[in-house]
Amino acid sequence: MPRAERLEYEDAYYHVMNRGMDRGRVKIFRSGEYFKAFLATLEEAAKRFGIVVHAYCLMTNHYHLLIQTPRANLSRAMRHVNGVYTQRHNRLAKSDGAIFRGRFKSILIDNDAYLLQLSRYIHRNPIETKKTMVEALVNYPWSSYPAYVNQAESPEWLERDQTYGMLGAKQRYSGYAKYVAQGNSEELTRFYSRGNIASVIGEKEFVEWLKAEKIPEVKQKDWVNKIVPHGLSIQQITRNTANYYQLPLGLLRQLKKGRHSQLRERKVAIYLCQYLGDHTLKEIGEYFGLGHIGSVSHITSTMRREIGFDINLSKEIEQLCQFIINNVT
Repeated sequence: MPRAERLEYEDAYYHVMNRGMDRGRVKIFRSGEYFKAFLATLEEAAKRFGIVVHAYCLMTNHYHLLIQTPRANLSRAMRHVNGVYTQRHNRLAKSDGAIFRGRFKSILIDNDAYLLQLSRYIHRNPIETKKTMVEALVNYPWSSYPAYVNQAESPEWLERDQTYGMLGAKQRYSGYAKYVAQGNSEELTRFYSRGNIASVIGEKEFVEWLKAEKIPEVKQKDWVNKIVPHGLSIQQITRNTANYYQLPLGLLRQLKKGRHSQLRERKVAIYLCQYLGDHTLKEIGEYFGLGHIGSVSHITSTMRREIGFDINLSKEIEQLCQFIINNVT
């Protein structure tokens, strides 16, 4: 069965979730190091892709995020989050392979009606599980709740003001704590108790607006053209890769056959043009002088496999990605 197309548009709001392999039985966060690695990855995605994080809660075998996408690029941002965190997880665990059970689940939100409720739902996760993880939510460090009630420093990339504004309480911290303590609404509990959770939660007017304004738009638009301009160009990636390895740019491009055409750093640059820039095989092949897209596909798939098995290479690629991002943002 083909995958359903995600509905993405500017300033959309989503509840994003993902679980570990084997129906969530595999832990994706084994210790504090793993939680911190995920939050660092989420921060990078917020800065690079311009996503706005309104709330988060990381459990041992899954995570919840409340995200706004001013650039209509949820899929690209989450591909970065899940992909980069998988690399960091595997390096910490000295393992390889996939850790998530599949692509992430996203629920499009009618933010006017449900943003506040979803914030509460996400933050209550540590005490809503079969085995309560903490006595008090403020004691759970891997959620944004402590920051919301002013018991922990708020990351600069966490947006709280919109939620406070919707609450309308004079005392925002104590007001939010009281709101969360009331528990989830029956409506929201029923919604998430279904075997097959719907992809949209909203009032009737919101759903009708989506059908009339956004769903036809998604079918007509080329979303690649909408997302890529906010990413990294092939030139930016290749130039910074050359600088990182202290090599001439021409050596990485190497249009003619020769001993440098198989240069490892050149293959890294080709791989990153797809991974970081999300460029097509044809675009990458033309820039690097590869006559057939099959050659590009072979290089990128080989690199992806090597990164999965070689911890040192995985760490090197991660450092290079950070170098590139720091030099273009």
